[in-house]
Amino acid sequence: MNDEPDLKLVLMLFSELIAADQTIKAVLARNLPKGMEMSHFSVLTQLVHVGEVSPAKLARSFGLTKGAITNTLKKLELAGYIHIRPDWEDSRKKQVSISDSGRSARDQALTALTPEFQIIADNLGNQSMKTVLSTLRKFRTTFRA
Repeated sequence: MNDEPDLKLVLMLFSELIAADQTIKAVLARNLPKGMEMSHFSVLTQLVHVGEVSPAKLARSFGLTKGAITNTLKKLELAGYIHIRPDWEDSRKKQVSISDSGRSARDQALTALTPEFQIIADNLGNQSMKTVLSTLRKFRTTFRA
């Protein structure tokens, strides 16, 4: 058995991930509500799951700079999709939470995306999706290390 890393396979993996990223962006652009960007949908989805969180924790979870997450949060706040308030325990920090209109916009986006998600589920099946998900998580955590 050959334990030597195959760098051609790594290149093919990167190529597939880049192609998948482009496909995902195209699908999202077709289906997200007018004015909503992929980053907005991602942040709103994260907030649905975690509730209230600091901008710094959001930035870390997405692998973004503070400036990049601040830009996204400003747009979401202007749209009325999130609330930003001072952190009651540390006034130098802030806390972000999703608003009712943000939850509604995220749910509308999710409804529009459901047919696309169904195509993926039908073509891959649960076991294959679990395997891919596990592999992608391992890739992501290895790549960031």
